[in-house]
Amino acid sequence: MQDDLFGDPPSPPPAASAPPPASAPRQRATEVAPAASDPLMQALAAALPPHVRLGTSSWTYPGWAGLVWDREYPDALLSREGLRAYGQHPLMRTVSVDRGFYRPLTQDQYARFAAQVPDDFRFVVKAPSHVTDALVRGEDGRGLQPNPAFLDAALATQDFVAPALAGLGHKVGALVFQLSPMPRHLLHNLPLVLQRLRKLLLAQPALAPTAPDGVLALEVRDPEWLDPAFMPELAAVLRETGATWCLCLHAKMPRLADQLPLLRLLWPGPMVCRWNLNPLHGAYGYEDAQREYSPYDRIHDVDDETRALLVKTIAGIAGAGQNVFVTISNKAEGCAPLSARALAEGLSGLRAP
Repeated sequence: MQDDLFGDPPSPPPAASAPPPASAPRQRATEVAPAASDPLMQALAAALPPHVRLGTSSWTYPGWAGLVWDREYPDALLSREGLRAYGQHPLMRTVSVDRGFYRPLTQDQYARFAAQVPDDFRFVVKAPSHVTDALVRGEDGRGLQPNPAFLDAALATQDFVAPALAGLGHKVGALVFQLSPMPRHLLHNLPLVLQRLRKLLLAQPALAPTAPDGVLALEVRDPEWLDPAFMPELAAVLRETGATWCLCLHAKMPRLADQLPLLRLLWPGPMVCRWNLNPLHGAYGYEDAQREYSPYDRIHDVDDETRALLVKTIAGIAGAGQNVFVTISNKAEGCAPLSARALAEGLSGLRAP
């Protein structure tokens, strides 16, 4: 890859019925309606390269009222019914399903997701942590003991790839194995971990017959994986297995510019990127970002460097006919839908007020 690639009030009730108090809550909704159609947003979406799919990490945020939803809804309702409205947003052509990281999802759950979005929508899904975490962790997140199921190939197929593929069908985008931070002794033996990962990836069913756009992707949270001396070996395994690198834009990892050399070693191929956490908050600043940015209704901290390089990289890769999947967390800049709009503006040259 080249370096430059990259209405009226209701009638009163009958006298026989006592009217509800003025402060009574609105009748409980059973559906979520999308935000009003925005011609400028439609123009931004139409100007995007066809291979580019932008989206967010999950879709359960009441603060997106006016941006994605027509009004504020409870997060529990958004979790159950919000995806259909999310999929009607002009820019949202993918989403990262993160809940599967904490508990495996079933084929029926995946199929329900797929039934709520348009035909050209593609999902980015995280593998369950009982396969991708080297440690069994307590409720506080601390490692308690080694995980005997770490990188278990059969379990990865049974609890992740097979149900996702059967349920989502051709709407599979990227199936992401996000390896949690590993203990020091494994980081000192990365070649051995890589060979176990190789066996796992080779053992998975082929995605292409069912999901032509689908790809397996590796995401990590330890910068040691990007050691220049180790990178060629990592790239060779990813190429052999038909997998790709998931650009992890998180304060625990090197910046985007330092991850692109690995993507170049894998060229030609798709781009999978999860823009997770603004580096202003540091490697362990997730909770700080959550506290400062909630309810995620506006941009707080613009990350100009990441925006500019993402736009350049997306344009180059999509311009060469390769698929691009970029999902954005609210913790990246404060409001994921607005960050997605900023990328779309950069790619299209259009500016929405």
